[in-house]
Amino acid sequence: MSTSPLRVYGGVRGDDRTAERRAQLLEAGLDLLGAPSDSPALTVRGACQQAGLATRYFYESFADRDALAAAVYDHVVDDLASTTLEAVTTAGPDEHAKARAGVENIVRTIARDPRRGRLLFSVSLSSPLLARRRLDSSRLFAALLGGQAQDFYGITESPDLELTTHFIVGGLAQALTAWLDGTLRLDEPDVVEHCTRLLLTIAAGFTFPEAGA
Repeated sequence: MSTSPLRVYGGVRGDDRTAERRAQLLEAGLDLLGAPSDSPALTVRGACQQAGLATRYFYESFADRDALAAAVYDHVVDDLASTTLEAVTTAGPDEHAKARAGVENIVRTIARDPRRGRLLFSVSLSSPLLARRRLDSSRLFAALLGGQAQDFYGITESPDLELTTHFIVGGLAQALTAWLDGTLRLDEPDVVEHCTRLLLTIAAGFTFPEAGA
């Protein structure tokens, strides 16, 4: 019996077509989940209509609506985490450059694509599934921040560092929530500058070992 991949149509292999349809559904899910609060809720039928796909294709990649919502959220978080980490690691060697690069990437990402900002921070999206995902993503970003602090300052993991990273991540999330909903009337560069300064002020409160100590 042949074990070759799915057949080729129009020069595109079957497994590639499945991946393309999955990407279309993820984008459609982001359109719906990241829409203004008065927009229609995410449904299997709505996602398929938004993606321009027959409903039967939905179940190639997702078991149900919640599976799509989780995949959309994870995709957005993974992309934000990887691009932010890359921005920090490729920034200049001083702490201001690295802090600003990380903050700027996060702010720019949600400003350029409001869907992502609403998905990550909008209080109108309060389903149990997304609430769990938001808790997990906060822990992820706190861990990433803690790892960067350990590497840059040469410090070890500690409860104080863990508390501080969670405080920073939670505070930044709340500030961005207020900015996105218009409560904070600041331009994007001002948000980046203020958040960078606050991050460095908190970092300055730590007593770090002397270089080479």
